[in-house]
Amino acid sequence: MKTVVIGSGSWGTALAQVLADNHQDVILYGVEPAQVNDINNNHKNSQFFPNTDLNPELKATTDMNVVKNADMVVLAVPSAFISDVAKQVSDLADKKLIVVNVAKGFDPKTNERMSEAIRHAMDPAKLSSVVSLIGPSHAEEVVERQLTSIDAISQNEKDAQMVQSLFSNPYLRIYTGTDEVGSELGAAVKNVMAIASGIISGLGYKDNTRAALITRGLQEMIRFGTAFGGDPKTFIGLTGVGDLIVTCSSLNSRNFQAGYEIGKANEVEHFLKNNKKTVEGIRTAKIVHELAKEKNLDMPICEEVYQILYEGKEPSMCASDLMLRDLKREF
Repeated sequence: MKTVVIGSGSWGTALAQVLADNHQDVILYGVEPAQVNDINNNHKNSQFFPNTDLNPELKATTDMNVVKNADMVVLAVPSAFISDVAKQVSDLADKKLIVVNVAKGFDPKTNERMSEAIRHAMDPAKLSSVVSLIGPSHAEEVVERQLTSIDAISQNEKDAQMVQSLFSNPYLRIYTGTDEVGSELGAAVKNVMAIASGIISGLGYKDNTRAALITRGLQEMIRFGTAFGGDPKTFIGLTGVGDLIVTCSSLNSRNFQAGYEIGKANEVEHFLKNNKKTVEGIRTAKIVHELAKEKNLDMPICEEVYQILYEGKEPSMCASDLMLRDLKREF
C-alpha cells in the first residue's frame, strides 16, 4: 500500500518514519525545499529534530503529484488548512483513498470536526473513509521511538483496522474505535485545557492545582462531547483522559507552552502579537465557547480561557474566579 504523508512538520515526519520503520511504501510531502533536502540528503529534519537521525529509507518530495498513485494519504497539517488540502488531494487522486487525519480541532470556517470537514471537501468517489489517528502522543517522543499508544478512529472499522496494522510496531501500539464524535471532540477540547494548564504553571501553581484542573477539565470534556453524541466511555480512553493528561503535563505541548507564557506575563496581548507557532487551542477555545453557548453547557474552565484569549481578562483573575464559584457536589 502506497502512503503519502502530507506535511513535513514534527508529527508528519514522525509518522512517516513509523511507516518507514515498518517497511511500508511511504513518501513525505513538504513545501520547503530546504527541509525536504535535509530529509533526503542528511536523514534529518533539523528544524524540528536537530539531534535525531531519521530512518535513512525515509524519502521526501515537494511534488504534490505523488498523491496521484497513493492508496492512503495522511493529512498532517494544521486544522485551519485541512479542508483546502483535502480538496487538493481529491482533485489529484486517481482512486479511492483512505484519508488519515491527525489534526485536532475544528474547521475555522464551518466549526466542523476534522473528519466532517474532510468528507465535505472531497469527492465521495475519491474517498474510502476518514480515519482519525489521535491520542496521547508527542512527535518528539515518537520520532525517538518511545513507547506510545494511540487510537485509529473511523466509522469504517475495516479501514481503521488497516491503519492499525500499517502503523503498529514494537514502539507504537494502535487501538481502534468507532466513536468519531467523542474521540474528535475530546481531542479538540483537551487543547483548551492544555492552555489552561500552562497558564496555571505560569502563574506559579503546582501539582495540586494541575490535578484539580485535569480532573475538572475531564468533566467539561465529557459534558461537551456527550452533548453532541459522543459515548461517555470514550472520554476515559486514549483520546479522552489519556490525551488530556499528556497535553496538560508536558513542556512539549505547544498549547501548554502558550499558556505558560500567558500565565507568566499575566496577560495575553504580548503573546498574541509575537507568537509564530500553530497553537490549535487558541482557535478551538473560540469554537468551544460558541458551541457550548448554543447548547447551554456549563464549561467554566473553557470559558475562562476564552475570556483570557479573546476578552483580555487577566489570568490571575480567572484562577481566582474559578475557585470562588458557588460550592456544589462533585457529581
